[in-house]
Formats: sequence, structure tokens, C-alpha cells
Amino acid sequence: MDRHSYLPASWPIEGQASLNNVHAVTTLIKAGISSGDYAEYNLAAHVDDDPASVKRNRQKLCTDLQLPSEPVWLDQVHSNKVVDAANCEVLQADASFSRTKGVVCAVLTADCLPVFFCNLSGTEIAIAHAGWRGLHAGIITKTIQAMESSVDEILVSLGPAIGPQSFEVGTDVFKAFTDSSNTNESAFVATDNNHFLCDIYHLARIELQTLGITKIAGGEYCTYRDNQQFYSFRRQPRTGRMANLIWLS
Repeated sequence: MDRHSYLPASWPIEGQASLNNVHAVTTLIKAGISSGDYAEYNLAAHVDDDPASVKRNRQKLCTDLQLPSEPVWLDQVHSNKVVDAANCEVLQADASFSRTKGVVCAVLTADCLPVFFCNLSGTEIAIAHAGWRGLHAGIITKTIQAMESSVDEILVSLGPAIGPQSFEVGTDVFKAFTDSSNTNESAFVATDNNHFLCDIYHLARIELQTLGITKIAGGEYCTYRDNQQFYSFRRQPRTGRMANLIWLS
């Protein structure tokens, strides 16, 4: 795998020795053929990029990673809906799971948090698209509920998202989370003019730990600040999307 084009998910140390058949990766932006605002490796078909470029980028993705099948691309709407990627007719959702080898679960991101899930035995996977709306709606909880594994068997990797020094939000977002749980207040730092810096990674960890999941890794990137590796909608609204993929072999 070309480390300049793809970023492997980082798993907790407890599961690294047993996950040879779990494959999880985030695409970086310097590998494709899109141009202009979408340069270079845009995988999203909904952002006004040249459809031919997106098609070629997706073909390159399948070839580079030797994917066993075409990724199951979701119509993401910042919801808490989760689907079985191996058996779904309605693709309007923000998370998918699979227990079937060769099924590639996928979400597209450009600041929102991609959350990768698998179990210790490497027989079940899931992925969620978690922006602040999806987090508040419970997309992580819904994804865990869709999995058959017990919480003590689940491993989580937090993929690249906007970092805590870059994600400024208003009082509406602050109140939405703190009204749900006082614990969420620790994910916010007040700035001025009724604005807050929000740590989306910390919000995800709080929810995961509340559910009893402690095997969590990742969360060290900032898509907004790192324009050499990642797209960022907040940095540039007209932009591409990274693909976040997970599958079983």
C-alpha cells in the first residue's frame, strides 16, 4: 500500500495481533486525477467534480487496494441510520456493517469523523460517518447496536477529522450536547462571541466509553490544518471527499 496515497486505520494494541483479515484505510488527496478544487483524489460523486474523473478515481481505488468488490457507497444525510452493507436496498444512511467477507463498507468525509469498528475475532466490521449532527443523533450508539459483538469485544479506530483547535461552533451545538449530558461539556472550550472550540474526537470517545467500549485508538489528525493530506469542507467548501473503507478477507 502506498503510504502517500492511503492511511491505514490505527487499531488499539489489544487487537493488532489478531486482525490480519480486517482491512481499514482512509484515502489521501494526492493520488488521483481530479483537478481544480477537487484535486486530486476525490471519491465523491455528489460534489460537482467531473463524473469521468470520479469514475477513474474509484477504479484506481479498487485496483490499488485490490478490493474484493465495489464499495457500498451510502447517500449520507447526517442521520443515525445504519444498514447491513451485504443486504441493503435503501442506501440513505450514515453507517454500515457487515459480517460477510468481501463486502466493502465505506463512508465519505471532509472534516466529519469516520469511525471504524471491528471485533477482536475479526468476524464483524462497521463504519460510521459522524459529524456533529450524526453524533448528537446517536450514530455511534446505533452502529454498536447493529453489531452482534459484545462491547468488550469491539475495537474502534477514529479516523481523520477536523481537530479541536479548528472546529469552532456556536451555542446551538454546545447546548445540544451539554443538554444531553453534562459530561460532554469537557469537549468544548469557550472562545468569544458565544462560540466554542469543539473536540469531535472527545465527543466520540465519551459516547463510546459510556457504552462500555474502552479499546479506542486514533484521533490525532486535523483535516482542516493538514491541506497536504486531507480535504476539508470548512477550509474550502467546494472540495472533494476522502473515502474511508473497511472490509473482511
